[in-house]
Amino acid sequence: MTPWNLLALPPLPEELLRHLLAPLADRVDVRVPAARERGALLDALPEAEIVLGDWTGLLALDAEAVAAAPRLAFVQQPSVGVDGHDLAALTAAGVPLANTAGVSAVAVSEWCVAAALSLTRKLAAADAAVRAGDWPQQGLQPRELHGQRVGIVGFGPIGVSCARLFRAFGCEVSYWTRRPREEPGHTDLETLVATSDVLVVVIALSDETRGLIDPARMKPGALLVNAARGGVVDQAALVAALREGRLGGAALDVFETEPLPAGDPLREAAGVLLSPHAAGVTPESTGRLLAATLDNLTAALDGRPVADVLNDVSPVVRRKPVDSPTS
Repeated sequence: MTPWNLLALPPLPEELLRHLLAPLADRVDVRVPAARERGALLDALPEAEIVLGDWTGLLALDAEAVAAAPRLAFVQQPSVGVDGHDLAALTAAGVPLANTAGVSAVAVSEWCVAAALSLTRKLAAADAAVRAGDWPQQGLQPRELHGQRVGIVGFGPIGVSCARLFRAFGCEVSYWTRRPREEPGHTDLETLVATSDVLVVVIALSDETRGLIDPARMKPGALLVNAARGGVVDQAALVAALREGRLGGAALDVFETEPLPAGDPLREAAGVLLSPHAAGVTPESTGRLLAATLDNLTAALDGRPVADVLNDVSPVVRRKPVDSPTS
C-alpha cells in the first residue's frame, strides 16, 4: 500500500520527528513545512492526509487551512489543548480531530497542589526573606491547606485528579463543569467562584470559556491557581484584584500572551507564583503522550477507531481519493 502523507507540525527538529515516528516508517511519508510560518503550512497542506498537530498553536488548522487540505483524513493533536483548530471546519470536512486526553493529568494536578501549598504556606516569601537576611517566623502568616474549601473549574481527567489529591490533604472539594457528573460536589459556577478559598482552573479554552473567571467575583483573600489557559481568566481583572489586595495570591502556569511579555504587570505583582506553561511537562507525561500519539496513529492506519476524538466525526479514519475535490 502507498504510504500515507503525514505532515508533522510540532516544533521539533525534523530528524527527531522522524525518529519518534520511526515505528510507522514503512506506512507513512513524514514531511514538515519548509518553515514554521503560516504560508509554509498552507503550501504543505494540499498533499497532507494525516496532520500531527503543533502543540504551541502557531500552526493551527483554521477554516482556511482545512480548505487547503482536500486529502486530509485525520488530525492527531499531541497535547490536551487544541487551541486554534477549527473543529467546525474539520467536522464539515469529515476529518476527526483527536487529542491526548489524560496524559498530563497526574503532572498538572500535582503542580496545582504544589502551587496551592506554596501560596498557603508563603514558601516564596519565606525563601526571599531568609536570603535577604531576615528571619520572619511570626510575620508571614501562612495557613494550612487542610480544611480549605477548594473549588475546581473543569472536571476532565485533570480536574478529577486534582479533586483526589486535594481531598487527600483534607480539603473540602467542590467542582463545576459544563457537563455535570454523578460524582458529589458539583456546584454552580457563581457559587463556586464566590465561596472557594482556593480556586483551581483546569478547564479547556473555547469560545464558551474565554474570560469565564472574573477574579473580582472571588472570595476576599482567596487564592487562584490557573493551569488551564490564560484566556479562561480575565487577566486584567486578576491584576486589579491583586493590586487592590482583594486576593490572597495567585499561581499561574498560563497567560493570555506566552511567553509573558516584558513589562507585564504580573511580573511585579506581589504574592504571585509564575510558571512557564510547564505544569504538564514531565518525563513521565511526555512518555504517555508519545505512546498515546503513536497508538492513535497506528489505529488510524489500521482502520481501527482512534481514541479521544473531539468533534462529531467517526473515529474510523478513511483515506480520501487522490483526486478529491478541493471545495
